[in-house]
This record gives sequence, C-alpha cells and structure tokens, in this order.
Amino acid sequence: MNISPAAGSLSVLPERARAQRRTVATLSAAQLLSGVGNGAGLAIGSLMAVELTGSNAFAGAATTAISVAGALAALPLAALAVKRGRRAALSFGYLLAAFGAIGMMLAPVFESFAVLLLGAALLGVGAAANLQARFAATDLAADATRGRDLGLVVWAITIGAVAGPNLIGPGSALGEQFGLPPMSGPFLFSLAGMLLAILVLNIGLRPDPITLARAWDAADGVAPHPVATGRRRGSLATGLSAVRASKGATLGISTIVVAHLVMVGVMSMTPVHLKDLAATPGHSMHGGSTDILIIVGFVISLHIAGMYALSPFIGSLADKIGQPRMMLAGMLVLVAAVLVAGVGAQSRSAVTVGLVLLGAGWSMSTVAGSAFLAERVERRRRVLVQGVSDTLMGAAGALGAAGSGVLLAWLGFAGLGYLCLVFILIVAFFCARELK
Repeated sequence: MNISPAAGSLSVLPERARAQRRTVATLSAAQLLSGVGNGAGLAIGSLMAVELTGSNAFAGAATTAISVAGALAALPLAALAVKRGRRAALSFGYLLAAFGAIGMMLAPVFESFAVLLLGAALLGVGAAANLQARFAATDLAADATRGRDLGLVVWAITIGAVAGPNLIGPGSALGEQFGLPPMSGPFLFSLAGMLLAILVLNIGLRPDPITLARAWDAADGVAPHPVATGRRRGSLATGLSAVRASKGATLGISTIVVAHLVMVGVMSMTPVHLKDLAATPGHSMHGGSTDILIIVGFVISLHIAGMYALSPFIGSLADKIGQPRMMLAGMLVLVAAVLVAGVGAQSRSAVTVGLVLLGAGWSMSTVAGSAFLAERVERRRRVLVQGVSDTLMGAAGALGAAGSGVLLAWLGFAGLGYLCLVFILIVAFFCARELK
C-alpha cells in the first residue's frame, strides 16, 4: 500500500478508511483467539491457587500476578509500539502469554505454586497486549467513529473469552489424553489461541497502523511523537506529563481504573464464593468438584459476555450521547451490580445476575473512558498516555485481586461488594460534574 502523503491529506481519506477497516478486522481476529487464554486463566487461576496452597487467602494470587504483570508490561509494550509499531508490540505480548499458558499447564503437574504465579504473570503480558489492541483500533479512526471502532475490537474478544471458561470440561478431557491433571488441560487451547493470534497479526497488520498514522499526520502538519524525535524522558514521565497537560484525561483514566478495580476484585472472588456455597451442606449447589467447575465456568462466561458482547453498541451510543454520559451510566450499572450480588450473595442466580451487570458496567466505563482519553490527549503523545492508563489499570486490578482474598475472608462476599461502592460513587460524582 502506498503511504505517501504527498498528494495531501484529503486524498488519503478513502485509503485511510480502507486501512482502518483492515486494522479493525485483524485486531478483532487476534482478540478472539487470544481471549481463550485469558478466559481460562481467570476462571481456573483462583481455584488452582487454592488447590495448590490449601488456603482461600491465596485465591486472588493468580489474578494478582496477571494484573501486576499486565501493569508492568503496559508501558514497555507502548514504548515498543512507538518504536516498532503495533504489530511487534502485540505479537511480543502474545508470545510471552503463550509461554504463560505452558506455565499454567505445568503448575498442577509439578504441584508448584511458584510455577502457577510465573505462568499467570506471563499471561498478564498477553492481557496487556489485549488492552493495547483496543487503543490500536483508534490509531486511524475518524473522530465520529472512534468509540464504535474501539468497541468492535473489545467485542471481538467475547467469543474467545466466553469459550475459555467453557472449555474447562473439553480441555480437561483432552489433557487426560496427555496425562495432564484436570486443571491443566484447558491451557492447551490457550496456547493454541495465542500462537494463532500472533500469526493473524503478522499477516494482517501490514503496513502497521502507527506507520500509516504518522505518514498521514505529517500531511496534516502534526508534529512527530516525542520518542521519535530523540527526547530522552522516560515513558512514564512523558505519559504522566501529557496526562497533566490534557484537560479531562485524569477523569478518563480514573473511570477506567476504578471500573477495573471493582470488576477484578469481585469477579476474582466469585469462583471461591461459589465453591464455598457448594460446600455448604443442604445448599442447592452442594455437589462434586466437577459440578462446581462447570458452574464456575458458566457464571464467568456470562460475566465475560457482559463485559464484551455489547461493546460495539456501547461505543456507537457513546459517540452519539457523549463519552462522559456513558461513563456515568457505567458507574451506575456497577452500583447495581454490587448491590444485586451482595444482597443475593447466597443465591447462585443473584450472583450470576450481579456478575453480568458487573461486566456490563465495566464495558460501559472502559469503552467510553478509553475513547474519552483518546479525545482529550494530543495525537503525538497518545500512545504513551494510553500506556500509562493501562499501567494504572493493571495496578488497580492487581490491588483488587490481592486485597479481595483477604477482604473475602474478613467481610464476606457481600461486604466486599459494598466496600467497592465507595470508589464507584466518588467517580460517578466527578462524571456527573463533567456534564454540567
């Protein structure tokens, strides 16, 4: 494809639209495939941690490792995208995640909690790549469709992420053919998904969207990215400086971070809570370990569907009504989620409904917050600011996962949700103030 801007910015608009369609399709396919690995990790990681340690206090350890690694990887992946392009950054993230799937597979074999944490951490790098992919969808996007394009890429992960937990049964059966423990087998699918995602990216993201965006931005007189001009300030310092200089960027990041904190904290403890319900004599869920694995897989699948299934609609609606209104709506849905799950903590149905609402509120907040952030930050600094956002998002997820196990033991499942209300309502207040 010719990427020369010599003819002027107006002449490249149709070519830019074609490149954007190809980019969104490629990113969507990669998200679908890689989602299998992340879905399985979230569903099985907490149960695997409890089994290997014998304590519910470590239930959030795998999710914490995923979140911490994702937070630490976000800025390096963003810097790699600036230097080498989105294709290189995303492929590298998924490659490390493939090794993570192998680690998760081997942890029960060696009965090693350390191997579990290492595998989960490498899966976290893949999760960071998934987060970056949604921003990659905005590199060439028109202002009027930025939310929709971002939402389409977020939506694409639905099939893989929903399939991941539901592959627990087939994966366990497949793993038995190779002599693997029941919890190891599903990660065979995770490994295959990550490798196929790398293949798709290296076929479809040519030319790279950042390369195209830079060429066409030059035609519009946009200054090159500071990293490209040899500025030596660190990625974090550059990103934070741009956040401070961009009106509204702090609100966008805060919305994303709090939504993720709440979602990870409640979601990561749901499998443990459901397992405890099943262990209660006389409870309707009382049954064998295989039954609870199937139930957990089903509930987490519905939660993930809530996270991703409506994201294209959410993105399009946010483009029409404005990102701040959608951000506020997302916070209010999160309020409903923790109330439903908390009040009905002893009911599997109520917990399931709460988890679906939790996913929907996360989607509304994250899609709108990400698009809002892209609008408020100047284009030449956008990639590193996105990296800062993903770093803080990952840190919030790590905090939620690490603290939720202790809070579950201390406050119970309902108390954990009620505590989250404090953070949700604070952000909701500032979102409402943005509308005035």
